[in-house]
Amino acid sequence: MTGTPSRTGASGTTRPVAVMIGPPGSGKSKVGRTLAAGLGVIVRDTDTDIEEKAGKPVSEIFVDDGEPHFRELESAAVLAALTEHDGVVSLGGGAVMSLATQAALTRYVADGGHVVFLDVPLAIAAQRVGMNQARPLLLGNPRAQWQKLMTERRPTYERLATLTIVSSERPGEQVAAEIIEALGLELRVPELVDPKRAEEHGAVENDTAENNTEENVT
Repeated sequence: MTGTPSRTGASGTTRPVAVMIGPPGSGKSKVGRTLAAGLGVIVRDTDTDIEEKAGKPVSEIFVDDGEPHFRELESAAVLAALTEHDGVVSLGGGAVMSLATQAALTRYVADGGHVVFLDVPLAIAAQRVGMNQARPLLLGNPRAQWQKLMTERRPTYERLATLTIVSSERPGEQVAAEIIEALGLELRVPELVDPKRAEEHGAVENDTAENNTEENVT
């Protein structure tokens, strides 16, 4: 692992070190944070950007303003992150379905960027996002709705990805370490992607509990 994270593309413009995509419950938030920490960079979550701009949670945007409005905000947030941020970027689950986002990610990859698809089985995703909770896109039968969304989105995830990693029940630190090795990047803070050393530094968090509270189903 000798590569240094590149913060500019071949064109000389600012670009992220890596972009995380995948369904709700894949661990994008945890893995993205750990990956960024291990590389010595900052993580940026586009759902957080949207909430800050709108002044309310994603769930309230869906209810108050409707999904089309949320998707407009989301596309703008993704485009901004891809051109302004030089760390790790984590996208909402449905962000890749925007044609504008697909085009932007294609340009990003052509410029030397890395798009990491975090895949996850339904059983694990269910534990992480809390399928028994009321969520905008999982009304009715949450498991069936998640599976439907994943079936619709999987071909796009796979087409856009330059690297696919199955997160399963592995610690986020282990997944982040695998990404760093696969991309040939330089690990700058080893203890943050080693579960045992991270625990010694107080850096390990409970993956299931964390994802239950923070990952939006979008």
